Amino acid sequence: MQDFKNKLTGIRKALEQQLSHPYLQQFIASPPIDEDKLMMLASLLDSIGVDESRTEKYTVTAMLLQIALDTHELVKVSRPGSSEWDLKERQLTVLAGVYYSGLYYKLLAAAGEIELIDMLASGVKTVNENKIIIYQKEADAIEILMDSVKEVEAALVGKVADFCNAGIWKELAANVLFVKRLIDEERLFLETGNSIVFDGLKKLSFPKMEQGLQSLSREQRKHLISVCERYREFAINSIKKAQTHLPGMNATLNERLESILGQHQSMVNFFVEEG
Repeated sequence: MQDFKNKLTGIRKALEQQLSHPYLQQFIASPPIDEDKLMMLASLLDSIGVDESRTEKYTVTAMLLQIALDTHELVKVSRPGSSEWDLKERQLTVLAGVYYSGLYYKLLAAAGEIELIDMLASGVKTVNENKIIIYQKEADAIEILMDSVKEVEAALVGKVADFCNAGIWKELAANVLFVKRLIDEERLFLETGNSIVFDGLKKLSFPKMEQGLQSLSREQRKHLISVCERYREFAINSIKKAQTHLPGMNATLNERLESILGQHQSMVNFFVEEG
């Protein structure tokens, strides 16, 4: 367990080093790192025997691309009366995303990993196409909406798994990241009354309703939550099945999976208690 934790710590430090840019750091916050995607990438590569150097390189470059995508999500919409500082912050946030994606290409090209460059670029295309489906509410069925959520969360990790012919890991990662996102969306919905995923579910479940999520009745809210939890339950069953085929999974990842499954159960219990 300690050996993998040390490897993971080393990979994270290498990623932070790549993300460090003195000029950008003067004006914008350091980008958040999705620890679960980082752990999933490192775990799958380590488990199939990829050497430490390539494990670090593949994990860092995939995470740079993921962070580039996440950074573009942070760009604020320009509004009338925005200050010069707001404009500069938006421009630098866009620049940071371009910089991180350029780093992924530079590092892999220098290592001659052209196939992985192409596969990850395909993953970016998949993420962007499915973000459009979610944010523009283009899905015409709940299954399509949920598939899009899963693709947005797991496409890049999935491309690394494809590159390594690690199909079981691809399935595991997709379901773990999907469950985590649905937990976050349900919590956001319950705490704030807002959620892009629940907004999509509302449109599909109650197509004649033009009001926002805040106008839902108690029964309508319960219906949307039950739909979300049904999809989580199905994904969790797939996770447990995948775990039986991966007996050598490191203890650090196993602990994290148990934590995520525990969060799901807590949400279910809360929903039941609230009635």
